[in-house]
Amino acid sequence: MQVVAGATVSDTAGRPPTLPLGAPTSVGSLPHHDRDAAIAFVLDRTPELPAAPTLPGVEPLELMLPQALWGIEGVDVTEAGTFSVADPEGLDPNAALGDRRLAGRPFTSWRRFLDVVASRTDPIKLQLTGPITLGLVLVDAGVPAATAFAVAGAAVSTRAQDLLDLADIKAPGADRLVVFDEPGLVGGLRADLPLPAEQVVDVLSGALASIEHRCLTGVHVCGPADWRLVLQAGPGLLSLPVDAEVTGSAGALGSYLERGGWIAWGAVPTDGPLGEQTSRYWRRLSAQWCELVQSGCDPVLLRRQALVTPVCGLALHDVAQAEHVFGLCREIAEKIHDQVTGIRLSVGA
Repeated sequence: MQVVAGATVSDTAGRPPTLPLGAPTSVGSLPHHDRDAAIAFVLDRTPELPAAPTLPGVEPLELMLPQALWGIEGVDVTEAGTFSVADPEGLDPNAALGDRRLAGRPFTSWRRFLDVVASRTDPIKLQLTGPITLGLVLVDAGVPAATAFAVAGAAVSTRAQDLLDLADIKAPGADRLVVFDEPGLVGGLRADLPLPAEQVVDVLSGALASIEHRCLTGVHVCGPADWRLVLQAGPGLLSLPVDAEVTGSAGALGSYLERGGWIAWGAVPTDGPLGEQTSRYWRRLSAQWCELVQSGCDPVLLRRQALVTPVCGLALHDVAQAEHVFGLCREIAEKIHDQVTGIRLSVGA
């Protein structure tokens, strides 16, 4: 047993045995300027798996980078969300992370969301900046690569555990999916890093491993990536856009699905005009599945272990656009659910 801030939880508490079949969920940021309205929005539009929103329009410190950098000794984060590192050579991976209770402004929406879902027993989704993306930010600030990724790995692992501790206190009955957001992996690892790819991915693997006994873990990458390398880190869920060039990694993806892995398909774009109907987005998802099946993936597992999301967060949109995106995700999710139900009926389940 594990004791957390006065509450006693088992080692597997908070880890959902499965996720809702074909459910829609979201990726994080929303354009709302009222926290309660944003939380009511995700609970109403994605009741099967609501994601804790961040609201950068209300609080710039809820942007990915200032939120992730908050509390790292030697990093100064301003109220506007900018940051600086006074002594890049002097960062210490063993230094204690600040604000362990997540009482600061970067975490206000997280706290409020957990308050609202206090009595929930169905799963929730929590998302935070991943260690590779955070490490790259520190490298760009002049921190030596080995130190940057050590600091990032320690900070993200600690912050994820603190977030789960907070969930244990505020919403103890809700199982959790915790996803690390890794835009730094888009396009593959940077060629200028003086560290081998395996060592960098170990940072992500370590962060996932630090919490996998307490929740289902995931990784979100918002564009094409080296998917074999991402899967090597060991996530339980992979969140990626439909057009993220995943067919070339069909073998690794098929094995991942056979081990029980889930995929959250970013089926609705967030970077351009949207149509009124889901037909185009459904065709794209179906075409991607066909390619994967032709390359050896199991067609049943592709559908049975699928979620639907927007490609990325929606902070740069308006509320009406966010409503439209969520509506399209819902319609696609219902199509997947119908297909899975049809499969079950056809085999007499």
